[in-house]
Amino acid sequence: MGLRGPKNSFKGVTCTNRKCDKYGEAGDDNIAANGTYETRSGTVRKYICRHCGIVFNDRTGTAIYDLRTDDKIIMDALELAVSGMSIRGISKKLKVNQETIRRWLMRAADHSEDVETVLMRTLKVSKVELDEMWTYIQKKDYRGWTMSRTTELGSGLP
Repeated sequence: MGLRGPKNSFKGVTCTNRKCDKYGEAGDDNIAANGTYETRSGTVRKYICRHCGIVFNDRTGTAIYDLRTDDKIIMDALELAVSGMSIRGISKKLKVNQETIRRWLMRAADHSEDVETVLMRTLKVSKVELDEMWTYIQKKDYRGWTMSRTTELGSGLP
């Protein structure tokens, strides 16, 4: 035990490096705390894998990774999209640029399984509503989506 009390145990946190031998293995004490940093949404904890040395945080590999907007605004935008509101309507309501909302929706689509879990748990959205949202996003021909998506990923829409 240290001077400030017992050290935290990060049993549920796993290494995010796919090349690491401990990738996806929880409870092996290979993850250590590596500080925190503040965002508009609160404190984000950083970790380091003792096995491979990679540094990652709570948001690594999520749809909100490296975004500067408050998490609540992003979640509100996704909820409004699920309810069928247009991007223009969401933009006016939340006072956020339409292109930014399009990027959030594309990120959410890329992480759809994780986003579904969060939306179903925190926003009380049904599975049917989420399925409708992803179908709507895929079929809707938003200006610039195909071009920007092609540029980013080197291919067309999924």
